[in-house]
Amino acid sequence: MPEPKKRDEKAPKFLEITIKTSDGKEWGTLMAREKIFSTGSIGYYAGEKVSNPESAERYQVSLNMTLIGSKPG
Repeated sequence: MPEPKKRDEKAPKFLEITIKTSDGKEWGTLMAREKIFSTGSIGYYAGEKVSNPESAERYQVSLNMTLIGSKPG
């Protein structure tokens, strides 16, 4: 796998992401971990389930967050 073109040396290994409605009802918290994607870009990935606090219905959440300019040339 190619090395990322750039890295953010000040970025943490994990990010905590909270999903809330606009009125503040919390659906869940995701832990996004640092990842090098198959393209060679670097960033974060999280994949978990959250629940609607009103109905208890569950949702699958996937999040990719990529450092702009990190994809190898």
